[in-house]
Amino acid sequence: MVRQRNAKYKTMLNLIFFGPPGVGKGTQAAKVAKHYNLVHISTGDILRAEIKLETELGLKVKDIIASGELVPDELLIEILESTCDKHNGANGFIFDGFPRTLRQAEALDEMMDRRSWKVTKVISLEVPEDELLSRLVNRALEQGRTDDTADVIRNRLVVYLKHTEPLIDYYRKQDIFIEVPGMGTIEDVFASLCGVIDNRY
Repeated sequence: MVRQRNAKYKTMLNLIFFGPPGVGKGTQAAKVAKHYNLVHISTGDILRAEIKLETELGLKVKDIIASGELVPDELLIEILESTCDKHNGANGFIFDGFPRTLRQAEALDEMMDRRSWKVTKVISLEVPEDELLSRLVNRALEQGRTDDTADVIRNRLVVYLKHTEPLIDYYRKQDIFIEVPGMGTIEDVFASLCGVIDNRY
């Protein structure tokens, strides 16, 4: 069911950047956030910062990640709520790397609804699988991660698609999901994103 815009919701620009690792979400999210004066929320960056600072949360998350498990939805949502509350007067947010599961998407909607916010657009950057594989293999080599072989990376992409496919349907039903080509120069992709965002209503 399409959620209708009404007076209940505050006028904000809230974006979700969607796509597998290597698609360029982080790079573009940072540029878009600066251009539109939005708060860029990357759950990955938040978790890495907490681990580096060795906070209580960081130590808890470090153990979970070290064991090869996924950070529980409830913990990610708690982190997200806390971060949003620190920026309560923001023009809007870009959620980068969240949500990754249907449960997270539903929780995000519930959190935003309590604040009279809503997601404006879910933007999926589209890059062919062979290009993604090439980017990720090169990144692994640059970072010295010899365990990240092509087969391992390919499997991660398969797992990613399996878990995120329901999200595509979820946001399509709300009529806020849009695909943007992720190939080309950084500036080319940025221009395409701005065109989509400026036409958001």
